[in-house]
Amino acid sequence: VDWIIADMLAIRQNALGHIRYVLKDGLKWLPLYGWYFSQHGGVYVKRSAKFNEKEMRDKLQAQVKAETPMYLVIFPEGTRYNPEIPKVIADSQSFAEKEGLAILKHVLTPRVKATHVAIDTMKDYLDAVYDVTVAYEGTVDHKGQRKLAPSMTEFLCKECPRVHIFIDRIELKDIPEEQMYMRRWLHERFEIKDKLLIEFYDAKDSKRRNKFPEKGVHSKLSLKKTLPSLLFLGGLTASMLLTESGRKLYVKTWIYGTLIGCLWVSIKP
Repeated sequence: VDWIIADMLAIRQNALGHIRYVLKDGLKWLPLYGWYFSQHGGVYVKRSAKFNEKEMRDKLQAQVKAETPMYLVIFPEGTRYNPEIPKVIADSQSFAEKEGLAILKHVLTPRVKATHVAIDTMKDYLDAVYDVTVAYEGTVDHKGQRKLAPSMTEFLCKECPRVHIFIDRIELKDIPEEQMYMRRWLHERFEIKDKLLIEFYDAKDSKRRNKFPEKGVHSKLSLKKTLPSLLFLGGLTASMLLTESGRKLYVKTWIYGTLIGCLWVSIKP
């Protein structure tokens, strides 16, 4: 649910429509949503040797040229930290050790390419970089082992009691421009994240667990920011599902919309 966290932060800044994501290339095939993210300024990237730097730069430059106000969200780890897939974690730690980097426990070793391209392309357009660390309560089992972050269903059903978010604002002048040095800087940022999460999940003192350092703020969201959208979407969906013609239209929208969307992103990523 990491993308929901980005939306939660954006709506509190009255900037929900200004979020843009850097996404794994495979997500462009998601029914309807893959096409939507592409048209909404999302950037699909492939990993490692298949990474297309020019394509990413072109898409970001188009956003800059259009003077689009936005928050660009990047997940430098490239994939989710999943304790149920230890091989991914082990491979990430082995890579860090091979490269002479600190081995991380609660996060994966970050990859710098997309981050470097984004900052380098938009350096005259960005105000700052926000380093966001997210932790979920209720994701440690009785043995003290960390579990997978909540799914969408678990999150909406409140199986995750609270979400804790630690935000650090970083001025662009404090970020190295060269990729080699930015790589080291990015890893150091993830070392800070790892220490925060070790304290959050593993602190021996139970009073220090399930919280980040420094004084936190309980951020409530007023109904006026969410209720109109809920009523509109709920009413639109209900009106379609409660009639036979509406249900047919709903199904056709998903089927044909998905096919057209997949065709579109394959031609114009």
